[in-house]
Amino acid sequence: MSTTTGINAYAVLQAGGPFQPYRIPVGALGATEVELDVLYCGICHSDLSMIENEWGLSQYPMIAGHEVIGRVAATGKQVKRFAPGAIVGLGWNSGYCEICHNCRMGDRNLCREARFTVLTNGGFADKVRADVNSLVAIPEGIDPVSAGPLLCGGITVFNPLVQFDVKPTDRVAVVGIGGLGHLAVMFLNAWGCEVTAFTSSAYKHRDALALGAHSTLNSCDPAEIEAAAMRFDFIISTVNVNLDWDLYIQALKPKGRLHFVGVVVDPIQFTLLPMILGQRTVSASPVGSPATMETMLDFAARHRIRPRVEIYPMHRIESAFQHLKSGKANYRVVLSREGENPG
Repeated sequence: MSTTTGINAYAVLQAGGPFQPYRIPVGALGATEVELDVLYCGICHSDLSMIENEWGLSQYPMIAGHEVIGRVAATGKQVKRFAPGAIVGLGWNSGYCEICHNCRMGDRNLCREARFTVLTNGGFADKVRADVNSLVAIPEGIDPVSAGPLLCGGITVFNPLVQFDVKPTDRVAVVGIGGLGHLAVMFLNAWGCEVTAFTSSAYKHRDALALGAHSTLNSCDPAEIEAAAMRFDFIISTVNVNLDWDLYIQALKPKGRLHFVGVVVDPIQFTLLPMILGQRTVSASPVGSPATMETMLDFAARHRIRPRVEIYPMHRIESAFQHLKSGKANYRVVLSREGENPG
């Protein structure tokens, strides 16, 4: 049985609207559901995109937040994996159909019926509910305070390393050093790759080197990018703006890959002939499966990879989002529920 009859949350009632205290009535806990007491919840740019309906997917009222670190408060009668008190994480998806081909193959993140956490009961709340198969244990060596961003930003940049067999001997470039990009640099350095960071910020040039990049290039200087022709095996773009993608494609070695994880809303353009002549590839991917998330967390613990975060109390959620929108976050924002009770 559930430990609560209602969830206290912060919701937006319309696109771009302010956050307001909001209470969700809930019934009995489902047989495969887990109820978590929210401890921390990261703020992702995807939350902002959903709140403002940038992708045309949003539903209101919306309780966003999908980088949740919580303590198990109650479990459904069929749940065997987690005992009350366990510290677990919840990312972009809060449940899957479990019967489609992708689910049965382990690619739950590609399930067409996957339930988005932000469209059910997100983490900007005192509690969340999710299907047990969407949750991951937080292993020893992972700091719960900063772990939330690993469950979206981290897995988004880690998943391609697994899916596309990025090798430790590869030369890899990261486009954009922000919430996603700073994690990509740390993961790739620990993976063993030679890492180059593309950024237009002088500060982030220095920061990228401190995070583990071996070199940097100015993403606003076409001459610098042209000079890197045929240099990279893999380029991962974490930005949400259009760039001159032909330049980046020409920076790939033959059989190289330009991979998108940052959502560019407008159509992207590139010239096909360099793709054909170099047998190059353009691809994209979402977050990873729960199993890949577990692998990522183990890898992060082993290599002491920790997102760089700024902490706000959850009742200051509006200020936290304004800070995110300002572009000055360094590099992820996390809401903490320590010592507070919204609503």
